[in-house]
Amino acid sequence: MHLQAKDLAIGYPGHTVGTDIALNVGAGEVLCLLGPNGSGKTTLFRTLLGLLKALGGQVCYDGTPLAQLSRRELARRVAYVPQAHGATFPFLVHDVVLMGRTAHRGPFAAPGAADRAAAEAALVTLGITDLAGRDYTRISGGQRQLVLVARALAQQAPLVVMDEPTASLDFGNQVSVLAQVRRLAAAGLGVVLSTHDPDHAFAVASSVMLLDDGHVVGEGTPQQVLTPDLLRRVYGVGVEIAELGGGQTVCAPDYAARGNGGVT
Repeated sequence: MHLQAKDLAIGYPGHTVGTDIALNVGAGEVLCLLGPNGSGKTTLFRTLLGLLKALGGQVCYDGTPLAQLSRRELARRVAYVPQAHGATFPFLVHDVVLMGRTAHRGPFAAPGAADRAAAEAALVTLGITDLAGRDYTRISGGQRQLVLVARALAQQAPLVVMDEPTASLDFGNQVSVLAQVRRLAAAGLGVVLSTHDPDHAFAVASSVMLLDDGHVVGEGTPQQVLTPDLLRRVYGVGVEIAELGGGQTVCAPDYAARGNGGVT
């Protein structure tokens, strides 16, 4: 699966959010989007998924323009993990995950053995089988986020788009989700995810796109893009980048500089 966007303009009728956006994501690659609130990450995701019409440029999946794909065809190519949200209907967790199989069934067909097996495997992978019989409206926000990731896994699409998938998770579950992102890429899937944490990009991304006010201000490997100077320019805070043992890279705010009147 190859996702390509070229000369993309995103936004809403009468309001352009971003312009001149280009991206390429292939099998086994992880593209991480970073940027301040309001920089256009969610609007870009909604455009890539066909939920918003591009104001300019084009999005293609394996060379086929997005506009030529039916919703079912698109759902077989890309799965979506939205930001955590409030639950409305009291579906069982297992049934929510099973919804990821909709694109693989006819309009009125009941789930088959393969669908149920895929849903159960996704629950096992995320370590949430104990939630399968729980009411989706009565579990925590962090647990709901893990269920949405499991639903995307059950969809078995070759590309997964994740909008801040770790935003409401505790530290342990953040690690679990990031580890799953790595496994997806190792299995040959493409992943596009957004985050506010540069450490997550260093941990899982093969490439990074840094957005600011709807414009791409940096693109390349995490080491090329997530530099102290560029992060200070975009986020308004001083940071330090450190290499740890085992090849791990971390980003830490420079609290001393901020407290002493440094760059903020």
